Amino acid sequence: MKIKKQCVVALTWTLKDTLGEELDVLDEPVEFLVGGEDLFEAIEEALQGHEVGAEIDLQIEPEQGFGDYNDRLVFLESRQLFPPELEEGMTFEGASLPAGCNPEAPKDALYTVTEIYPEHVVLDGNHPLAGIALRLSLKIEAVREATEEEIGRGSAGTGFFRIAPLHANAPGSDTLH
Repeated sequence: MKIKKQCVVALTWTLKDTLGEELDVLDEPVEFLVGGEDLFEAIEEALQGHEVGAEIDLQIEPEQGFGDYNDRLVFLESRQLFPPELEEGMTFEGASLPAGCNPEAPKDALYTVTEIYPEHVVLDGNHPLAGIALRLSLKIEAVREATEEEIGRGSAGTGFFRIAPLHANAPGSDTLH
């Protein structure tokens, strides 16, 4: 069966940045709905017409993937607002940021603590891969018709590359991530 819209494909892949640093390896096949919200459009376009066993290499530019880096999604907040056990790498949903944080911080973003200083904490609402061109080497392991349920929900249940309008209300940003 050739890949077309409204089918489910099982993929394995290696994801690297443009310097060749490995970012993710998917050794076991994972299913994605083509024509839904599971994959970036650039990946879906590259898959069209291919069959099981095909191997595809593609480069995904930031605007085709996780978006450009938006410095307006970086916030410096008072260290006192956060718990003592705070560590770099911890994440906070925008709607759950401590009281007293910048009210301009979009509530629909996921913020990562990138730096901790004695008086301040740096929160970054960008996707960790924002602004980075990616190289994806993938292999098509299986193809099948999508079920009505999968088509209805727009997903095969996997969100690796789910496209969601995060930060849609960010100051100066209309980028989808």
